[in-house]
Amino acid sequence: MSEVIQIDGSDGEGGGQILRTSLGLSVITGNSVRIFNIRKNRSRPGLLRQHLTAVRAAAAISCARVEGDQIGSVDLLFEPQGIQHGTYRFAIGSAGSVTLLLQTILPPLLMAMGTSEILLEGGTHNPLAPSFDFLSQAFIPLLKRMGAQVDLHLERPGYFPAGGGLLRAVIRGGCKLDPLVIEERGEPRGRSAWASVAGLPRHIGDREIKALLQRFDLNRDQVRVEEQDPDWGPGNVLQMRLDYANVTEVFTGYGQKGRRAERIAQDVLQEVRRYLKSNAPIGEHLADQIMLPLALAGGGRYRTLQPSLHTRTQATMIGKFLDVPITFKAESEVCWLVCIGP
Repeated sequence: MSEVIQIDGSDGEGGGQILRTSLGLSVITGNSVRIFNIRKNRSRPGLLRQHLTAVRAAAAISCARVEGDQIGSVDLLFEPQGIQHGTYRFAIGSAGSVTLLLQTILPPLLMAMGTSEILLEGGTHNPLAPSFDFLSQAFIPLLKRMGAQVDLHLERPGYFPAGGGLLRAVIRGGCKLDPLVIEERGEPRGRSAWASVAGLPRHIGDREIKALLQRFDLNRDQVRVEEQDPDWGPGNVLQMRLDYANVTEVFTGYGQKGRRAERIAQDVLQEVRRYLKSNAPIGEHLADQIMLPLALAGGGRYRTLQPSLHTRTQATMIGKFLDVPITFKAESEVCWLVCIGP
């Protein structure tokens, strides 16, 4: 019987990331895991629908035996039997993030001995998760540079709070990830911004783009408004992309009832300016998402903004399963070096 690793779900950031990282690494290493105090300090503790779907997805790809897989559960025992490639479909049944669900099962399926095709239903653009565009344009390209073969397709967007989105992923297994070093952004290659509206007036997107043009160095040919099928809404997302030779970053703002379009643009610009001021290539959110693949590769390093509690919690969880040191070194008030491996 494999070792049962004990995880306190209230440690560090204390959210669903602890669950998702633990599940993925349990499948990869073959170590059983018990997670207790799941989301203990949240307003609604325990497993919500999106977390439960992640548990069941991880169980499906590993033929795992599971105890405590029910809504509201704060204690889970997960015993994987081995990674199984194949064709899978998982539906969250809410606007819960399919991008976070994918990040739970993507690392194990990269290690499977065969190709998997995954259909995920739920939220593709959720304020508490990376957007599909961030995943496909910022995260996946780095994985591909490490040797992964992953193709993502947005079949249908799903906005908060309705959900209803559909993401398709093709993951080629048998992957050996290579270490990656990203210490500089490299030469600027371009910048762009786009506002998407579905089932809402177009003027919302027009005002967001106008606010960006007034406050940031963008040309008219670098911006656009996308009017999507009204049946996919209501939904509004504003995104800005910065391209460099070594990295692409995507920054996202979400429309909310009672929140002016100009404020959404201001929030996105605040995050963009913080990133630009740091001169670091890897932004705050990409920093904790690329950490696990680099740990699986056995090494790598990157410069980023001051590590968030989310990022530090990710490093702690990885250390529970993998013997790969992760260190953080402040190089200035706004730029840090993260080193993974010896």
